[in-house]
Amino acid sequence: MATDRFSFLTLLALVLGLGYLTYEMLKPFFATIAWAVVLSIVFYPVYLYVLRYIKWKSLASLAVLFIILFIILGPFSYISYLLVGEVQDLSSRISTGTMGSTDTIVKHPAVRYIMDRISTMFNVSLTEEDVRATINANLAAVGKRFLDIIPGGLGSIANLLLNFIFMSFAIFFIIRDGAGYLQKGRDYMPFSEEQKRKLATQIKDIVVSTIYGGVIVAITQGIIAGIAYAALGIRSPVLWGFTTAIASFIPLVGTTAVWGVMVVYFLIQGAIWKAIAMLIIGAFVIGMIDNVLRPILVGARTRMPVLAIFFAALGGIQLFGLIGLIMGPLVLALFVSVIGIFRNLEGGFHAE
Repeated sequence: MATDRFSFLTLLALVLGLGYLTYEMLKPFFATIAWAVVLSIVFYPVYLYVLRYIKWKSLASLAVLFIILFIILGPFSYISYLLVGEVQDLSSRISTGTMGSTDTIVKHPAVRYIMDRISTMFNVSLTEEDVRATINANLAAVGKRFLDIIPGGLGSIANLLLNFIFMSFAIFFIIRDGAGYLQKGRDYMPFSEEQKRKLATQIKDIVVSTIYGGVIVAITQGIIAGIAYAALGIRSPVLWGFTTAIASFIPLVGTTAVWGVMVVYFLIQGAIWKAIAMLIIGAFVIGMIDNVLRPILVGARTRMPVLAIFFAALGGIQLFGLIGLIMGPLVLALFVSVIGIFRNLEGGFHAE
């Protein structure tokens, strides 16, 4: 008995030690691996379709990899580069006091009236300088936060190229051998076959509803919003498009929290036609995407609460960087799925 306990403790210590070393070795590549996993999940249906015509798995996986690289990653890398540049430009304009739009907003009669009412109601002195300083300070804080969570300049060119190569290799093998990886993972689980089946089904449904029904809808809304902002002459359209994508997770308000502010901004500027155009695009294009696209992508699958996805996306961005927009809801989905399996277990776990 003592020998068995000693063997168990020795094995446990060995597993923990090797697990820690493995974690430290893979830690620098977590973001690269995460992007590879997410893109592989999103494009796996494309791989299954290509596999109908190209029976050789390696060639089919290579074809899907080229699709990802040339259609998705190229534009995305360029957009990320623009996003970093726009945030830096915004921070620079705030720090040098060249944001003329702030002065226009503060001096608008409607804003001036609201400031006077607040000063009278709360018996405080609220000057234009105070409001302008508060707005600029908060915008500067937001800009600095964006620069912190978005890979600053996406790193050096050499580092970016190296990570790009590593991610391409990972995508190729994950797509080609993903089914085998999942089967090996099932074999290591000390659950019954029925429990494994339930776990796999719940994970699949929640992952699909989270990635396709949440993240892809948000990205689509952000892209369309960014194009609209650029067409209407709003500075930093990529930054505001990214903000719109994040806002799509906010319960009840959603993307209106951003494009609605743009409508008010145009009205304050006196650009009535731009305000009308922004209102039409926001209400009938950006706003309708969620109602049209989400049911098509998700169907009757289990949906994560929007509030949970919102905080998971924000927390994911803080923890993982830009990839956290996807990884945050994905990790939460997996956690909820495992908790559901534990709660519904009958007779406990047992090894096969």
